[in-house]
Amino acid sequence: MEFFTLMFIGMIYELIIILISAILLILILKRYQIKKHRLTLILFFIFLNLTLAIIFSWLSKLIVLYSQINYLEDNTLPDPGTPFAWIMFRIIEFRISFVFVSIGTILSYILKVRVFDQGYKPYERNLIFSFGIFTILYAFFVFIRGFLFLDVLAFLFVSILMIIVYIPFLFRCFNAYTSVEKRTYQIAFISLAIMSLSFVLIFIMFLIDRVLILLGDPGFTVFYFAAWAFSIIGIVSAYLGYIRPRS
Repeated sequence: MEFFTLMFIGMIYELIIILISAILLILILKRYQIKKHRLTLILFFIFLNLTLAIIFSWLSKLIVLYSQINYLEDNTLPDPGTPFAWIMFRIIEFRISFVFVSIGTILSYILKVRVFDQGYKPYERNLIFSFGIFTILYAFFVFIRGFLFLDVLAFLFVSILMIIVYIPFLFRCFNAYTSVEKRTYQIAFISLAIMSLSFVLIFIMFLIDRVLILLGDPGFTVFYFAAWAFSIIGIVSAYLGYIRPRS
């Protein structure tokens, strides 16, 4: 199957994921409007940022397939150096998506602190906020057209940020699940654990997809499609297990 055909299929798939995410966001916002639960609002903004990341990933494919902007298709053509070109390059190289994923991950750390009412540990807070800001700034500004290594580093930094936030969140939720007896709390904690695991798996799936591309695969492997599916699993899990019963 040709690369552009695969990209078109990927674009349609991401559009479906976006529509599902939008429906879930509306449901979450309605729950917040009813109960005004602050943690629900934080979850809403986490999922909103993830959805925006998917939207810009979808937009990158739309631009590549239909924009007919020559310098985006041919790296041998000079960079116009305009603000429009600046933002276009960052969209098609997924840098904008990385920014929204990073923001959502930082918000997830805030959620973890609020859920367990533990207060901020200064070293942990400084590490996550500093590295998160670094990751966002890197995604925006450290970019050389056609220099794949810098894009790999951007992907790596986002992955590290997600791991240092979601892995501890996952274990903390699982420990809380095993330590409480009330069924409602057990469901709430396990749903957040599933959410955390799902979000980590998003980037693991993308990593495997990237490795297969480097090994000669045309891309858009089953791992690519699994990645965004995990985003829906994470949102649905949090909504059904935590937001809907508790908020």
